[in-house]
Order: sequence, then C-alpha cells, then structure tokens
Amino acid sequence: MENNRRDFLKKSALLGLAGLATNLMSEEKLNALDNLAGETKDGGKFTLPALPYAYDALEPFIDAQTMQIHHDKHHQAYVDKLNKALEAYNGDQTWSGLFSQASKLDVAIRNNGGGHYNHSLFWQLMKANPKGDANLPNGKLGDQIIADFNTFDIFKKEFSEKSLKIFGSGWCWLIEQNGKLKITTTPNQDNPLMDCAADKGHPILALDVWEHAYYLKYQNKRADYITAWWNVLNWQQAENQYLAK
Repeated sequence: MENNRRDFLKKSALLGLAGLATNLMSEEKLNALDNLAGETKDGGKFTLPALPYAYDALEPFIDAQTMQIHHDKHHQAYVDKLNKALEAYNGDQTWSGLFSQASKLDVAIRNNGGGHYNHSLFWQLMKANPKGDANLPNGKLGDQIIADFNTFDIFKKEFSEKSLKIFGSGWCWLIEQNGKLKITTTPNQDNPLMDCAADKGHPILALDVWEHAYYLKYQNKRADYITAWWNVLNWQQAENQYLAK
C-alpha cells in the first residue's frame, strides 16, 4: 500500500514538472520570437536557422527553387558576413545592443545583422497553404487590426500598396507602436528595431520585397508576389509575435 502511495506521488510530481516545463517552453517560445535569430548562435557565432518547412512547402505561391536559393545562399551570406564583421567588434552583440546603435556601427554589421534577423523572422511568418484557403487573422491581433484599420481589407490594401511602392530593395512591416498597429517600410536590410528607423516599433509582420525573394517565379511583377504572399502568411505566428511585445 505504502509502495503504491510512493509511486503515485512520484508520478504526480513528474506530471506536475512536465506540465510546468511545457508551460515554460511555451512562454519561452513566445518571448523568444523577437530574438529569433539570436537563438542561432554556436560558440559565439551566428548560424543559419533551418527552415521550419520543406523548400517546396509554400508552393504554388512561392516556388521551391526561390526558397532554397533565398535561404541557403542569400541568408547564409548574411550570417557569414555578419560573423566576419563582428570579429573586430567588442561591443554588445545582442540584437538590442546592435540595433540600438545601428546608425553608429560599421555598415557591414548593420546590413548583415539586419539581413540575418529579418530573414529569420520572415521564414517563421509563413506556412504551407497549397489550396489558397481563406487566410485571415484571428485572436487579439485580428481584433487590433480591425480596431486600427476598420476592416481587414483596408489593412491588406494599405500593406500591399506600401510594399509595392518601396523603391528598390527593402521590407514592409506591421509594427506595434505605442499600443497601436502601424504599417511601415525600411530600405535595404534595416528594420523597425534599429535606431535609424523612421518608424520604430515591435515587428509583427515582415515582407521581404528584395527581387531575390520573387524574381525566379514572378520576374518584375512584385504585385503578383505580394498577392501570393498573403496566401502563405502564418497568422498564428504573427499572433504569437504580437502577444510577445
């Protein structure tokens, strides 16, 4: 009887610890989204995070060849060049440390640091949706979009138009700024966390409009790429990002 009681208590304790660990992991994952690329350090060096899906997972909207080249070549190059640029830098190498003084840093750190962070977030904010089923936000982020833009269609139109109008290479963002959502853009590999950003805020959505993100499939038709991207947007991850602010 006493042995059974001990076994029961042990099992209960283990279950309790497992539940606690699950909650902690969930909270850690939620809070880590803003530092996503920072979790890919190995021996003091940044490393390329694996895609959270297969290269062809976003077909037919974003093709496998583009995903492979974009991730394995372009993103890898940002990581390699960032590590090289940081060899002579003795300052704070956390994202908050780098981005808070991006305007004062060597341009190689700013450009490649932004490239690594931005892409690490970008991959997570997409998911497979081969049939192009209705892909709409819900939860608190969905409610806030309606509160700040009146309708989802108005928000989508404004985001698409701003993405389309970026001259040259850059990114379009949905950020949280002083309790409200705002659509903003950055040139090159800058982002809204940098001190040089015209509009600073917490990133929630990120759309890469560099030509290498779409040229193989869409050539110069950036508008078609933007339209396609809405089909693979991972709203659950965007919700997590919003709640982690």
